[in-house]
This record gives sequence, structure tokens and C-alpha cells, in this order.
Amino acid sequence: MSNGVAIVTGASRGLGRGIARALGGKGLTVYVTGRNLEELERAAEEVDSRGGKGIVAQCDHADDSQVEALFARVRQESGRLDILVNNAAAVDLRALPAPGGFWEKSLGLADMITVGLRSNYVASYFAAPLMIETRKSVMVHISFYGAVSYHYGPAYGAAKAGTDKMSFDMAVDLRPHGVASLSIWPGLILSDMFKAVPKENLPTKLVDDLPNFEMPEFTGLVIERLWRDPDVMMRSGETFIAAQLGIEFGIEDLDGKQPRLYPELGSPAGRFVIPRRDS
Repeated sequence: MSNGVAIVTGASRGLGRGIARALGGKGLTVYVTGRNLEELERAAEEVDSRGGKGIVAQCDHADDSQVEALFARVRQESGRLDILVNNAAAVDLRALPAPGGFWEKSLGLADMITVGLRSNYVASYFAAPLMIETRKSVMVHISFYGAVSYHYGPAYGAAKAGTDKMSFDMAVDLRPHGVASLSIWPGLILSDMFKAVPKENLPTKLVDDLPNFEMPEFTGLVIERLWRDPDVMMRSGETFIAAQLGIEFGIEDLDGKQPRLYPELGSPAGRFVIPRRDS
């Protein structure tokens, strides 16, 4: 099972790139997707350097035909798909935290619902037949605490809450076929982009919390462990905090810390009625 095949969407930078590195470190073949070819090539090299096999798969997830072609390519080249990580997103980092009501911000923020919620649906749509044939495969949809608490406004919240419910409903359809669908909330991520921001430009509260920020690889380590879990189908349909699973599985971050939970931001518990385990 160590030589599985994964697709990580939105893997040219940040969390997605870290997840790809982590999966590569566990020996997987990882297709890294995104629009920036140069960054994807670097991401694939990082997967290789960790012991896996990185494959560049340039793809605009706003274009359904490109997404369909991506999964046709994976079928032709690899013949299986063990892990799909839906991480692609369109986030305007300048407009998102701007002050004011949603009607006073850029309408472009609605793109988070297009390249985010909708693109996750489309990727899952084209992935499902191959994952059903593979069996014992896992779809992971990256979400966040914004699904249950206010973060940056309704477009962001709708994308995250919709992702969790979409994952739940997909789990119902996929359960008879042995494919798991899970939603995961990472914590705050210490990405290269974030590290480049001068600390004096950050709120004091955020600077004080920097030691708790997760390395981008941590969520990938959790995902790989979920895939290997023989009872993963018992978890299908549920939403998990990555740090919660890290505690359960005994997975530490790369710097040795145990990432923290953020109970003040809300919990996924009890959001949906989980179908019977034998259904």
C-alpha cells in the first residue's frame, strides 16, 4: 500500500505543496496540480527529494475540460487513484481581509465558491469512477474553521461550509463502493508566503500565536495515516480537525510540536447526522 497514487490539487504553493511533500515522503506517486508551471515543477522536485515520485499536472481547475483530461491522464499513466486531496482555491489575499461588509468588498471573492467548492465537486466527479475501481481509496476535502465561525465574510464561509456538507453527501453515495470521503480542517499554516511577511505587519495576537502554526506537511502526514487506516470507512462522511487526528494517531509536526486545536473557533462535532455504519 506504500506505493499508492495521489492527486493534490492546488499544489504549487502553501498547504497543497506541503501535503504533496509529505505524501512523497511516504513513498507515493503524487500528481501536483495548479496553473503555475514553474512552481509545479519545483513542487514535483520536492516530492522526488522526499523519496516519492512527483508528476507535474498543469491544470486550471476553473476549466472542467482540463480537469476531465487530468483524471483521464492519471487513469492512462497510473491505472489507479488512492488519494484525492481537494485543495485548489482562488483566494485574493488583499481583498479577503479588507474592512467592510461583503457588499463593499470585491465581487471577485465569490470566486472562492467557483475555484474551491465547485472545483472540488468537479474533481471528485471525475475522480470517483477511478477511485471506485481502485477501492480502499480516500477523498479528502480541505476546509477550515470558517465553516462554523465567521472568517472574512460569507463567500469564504459558504465555500468552507459547503465543502463539509458536500464531503458528507459524497460519502453517502460512495460508501457502497468502498471509497471514503472526509473533510479536514488544518490549523494556521506557516507557509513560505506567510513567513515572508514582516512580523511588524502582522497583528500582535497573530505574532504571539506563530509558535502554534502548523508546518504545511502536517496535514499531509495525517492524510497518509488516514489512507492506511483499515477502519477509514468508519470515518467516512465526517469532518475532522487535523490537529485532533494528529493527537489520536500520535503524529507530531515536523518541528516536534503537537499542533493545537482552536476550540474558540468552533468544532465540527454534531454538524450532520452520520448514516448508519452498515448502510
